[in-house]
Amino acid sequence: MKHTAARTYRAVHWLSTRLQESLDEASRRPDRGDVSTTTVIIWVAAVTGAVLIAGTITVVIVKYNTMLSGL
Repeated sequence: MKHTAARTYRAVHWLSTRLQESLDEASRRPDRGDVSTTTVIIWVAAVTGAVLIAGTITVVIVKYNTMLSGL
């Protein structure tokens, strides 16, 4: 039981120390180059558009491939 408590204490101590270091770093350098929400929205829209276009092309190819296979 003591061993588990000691491990838990070390883990909580490490986590709180790491959190404090991150907060200190954020206060020293407010612009750390994090990806903005707008950039994420643009990337999601671009990937969604690409998947829709690829799906449409696939459907058209399958449709006309079956029509042309009987010739």
